[in-house]
Amino acid sequence: MTATEATELLEKFRAGKISRDRVLRAFQAPPLADLGFAQVDMHRALRKGFPEVIFGSGKAPGQVVAIATRIFEREQRILITRIHGEHARALRRKFKSAVHHEAARCVTIEKSALSKRPGTVAVLCAGTSDLPVAEEAAVTSDIMGNHVERIYDVGVAGLHRLLRRLECAMPSVVAGLVSRPVIAVPTSVGYGANFGGLAALLGMLNSCGSGVTVVNIDNGFGAGYAASQINELAEGVSASPPKAPSSKLQ
Repeated sequence: MTATEATELLEKFRAGKISRDRVLRAFQAPPLADLGFAQVDMHRALRKGFPEVIFGSGKAPGQVVAIATRIFEREQRILITRIHGEHARALRRKFKSAVHHEAARCVTIEKSALSKRPGTVAVLCAGTSDLPVAEEAAVTSDIMGNHVERIYDVGVAGLHRLLRRLECAMPSVVAGLVSRPVIAVPTSVGYGANFGGLAALLGMLNSCGSGVTVVNIDNGFGAGYAASQINELAEGVSASPPKAPSSKLQ
């Protein structure tokens, strides 16, 4: 249950549409579910606005399914990242609404589609080899309730492709052209002295572009999650009614 859903529940109770017992049951649910091999955080959505995300790498398909089943008992949607084919097949057998995002190595499951908040999260990548990381960021932001625009294959090796697409390129170039936060994701793809993404990481950390924030190598999920949180803050600011000026003299 997210904070928004908790507020809606309380509003229904105040309006007499649901019973007190139903509200109490919702808030008395234990914060953790002990599965033996995992301690599942059942209050993550209430604190963070989105349920605990399941990291599939290193987990057996049955473990991923068990965690997802417990979370889905109380939540409207789930995101599972870094999965392989066996994970996806097991999840699709259990959940009819499971969607396998193969390029992103993710699975999403929803009881109902989440309405999109205002604003757009743009996901850019330099080349086709970066698509797994870019798609992980895009799928994460999308399932969290954001409009996502994908702008791919616009690396600085062919800058004309970038300038044709809009005011976007890679971190330093983009940050110099737009008035929005830029979240840079170094990837482990590259020639020569790429050092598994370390060269890209150091380059982004030393960017001369203002407003560039850098996440870890290949961490598309972290970038997509952070972008969603920023967009949610902007939504809260735009939705807040202006305060009436005070008539009290100081």
